[in-house]
Amino acid sequence: MKIIVNTSACVGHARCQHVAPELFTLDDNGYIATTSFDVPPGQEALAQRAVRACPEGALRGVDGLVPRSRLR
Repeated sequence: MKIIVNTSACVGHARCQHVAPELFTLDDNGYIATTSFDVPPGQEALAQRAVRACPEGALRGVDGLVPRSRLR
């Protein structure tokens, strides 16, 4: 699983980091310090909770599977 961060949508609530501090690193201003990262195996459920916790919808989890619509 990969987390994609829309940095322009992030306003620094830091709820993601509160839910999963081991996954989300913040910069000195309280914003997510990266635009994407791979979630370690076994941490997917925690990452999804953090994605859902973002009030701005700045985070997206991608499972790496090709959507069926692209298989045609």
